Amino acid sequence: MGMVDTVGLVLHPQRDSKIAVDTIVGWAAGRNRTVLGLPEEIGRIDCSAVPVPAGALVERADLLVSLGGDGTMLRCMRLASGGATPVLGVNLGRLGFLAEIDVDELPGALSAIDAHRYQIEPRMAVTARLPDGQEVNAFNDIALVRVPGDGLATVQVGVEGQPFVRYAGDAVIVATSTGSTAYSYSAGGPIVSPAVEGFLVVPAAAHSTFNRALMLSADETVTLDLLPGCGTLAVEVDGAVAAQLKPGDQVTVAARRAAAQVVRLGYTTFYERARRKLRVSGSAEAD
Repeated sequence: MGMVDTVGLVLHPQRDSKIAVDTIVGWAAGRNRTVLGLPEEIGRIDCSAVPVPAGALVERADLLVSLGGDGTMLRCMRLASGGATPVLGVNLGRLGFLAEIDVDELPGALSAIDAHRYQIEPRMAVTARLPDGQEVNAFNDIALVRVPGDGLATVQVGVEGQPFVRYAGDAVIVATSTGSTAYSYSAGGPIVSPAVEGFLVVPAAAHSTFNRALMLSADETVTLDLLPGCGTLAVEVDGAVAAQLKPGDQVTVAARRAAAQVVRLGYTTFYERARRKLRVSGSAEAD
């Protein structure tokens, strides 16, 4: 008997996922397994699939399968956050960092997972506590971003309760190792292996004298204080706006180790994906 009795699907809101869905449904039907889907997505899956709310999807599934790109994978990871259900990313379009396989690799991947031939890669998240007491979680990044037409993001960064640096710029980004190749990278931050347990604080388009990124331990806590004269800032959580802040507000950010479990089959490595996605070429040769 295999280990995958129930598969939960999370779909990209727009991309055509029919081939991938049909492959999974056919694989499950041939083995008398169950396929679950979210109520708002069940119409795009199959009449044999069972609609369940998000909490039950994670609780009942032995495997969650993300069908889409990195955004869908991040949404799936947030759904699975704090649980033990592993997440398999299937790419439906442009090459992403988080997806493990392409659609044509699905049958072999499902059988390999069912036969325990895979590894789990824990992924860290960052959690921010907002001034109203709300907590938000991100697997890529939490960013305090200036509202166009308003003032700069003028933010004091403190580590473990001690003020460290003041940034002024378009945004201040707190990124996980996973998110080091996203917004943080575009702002000049380093590429960080997903195996590293730490997070980055990176200014975007910094107007301040000190414009370097900080690399912090997963055991450290960061406070972001909006200084007088700071413009209204949007809080972006994995790219989605969650709140707005004003001068005098404070955001506290901490790491959450192993917040999600990602399936790795060894078909590619992080560095192979990074080379292709970021178009990293060979090193320059000295004359």
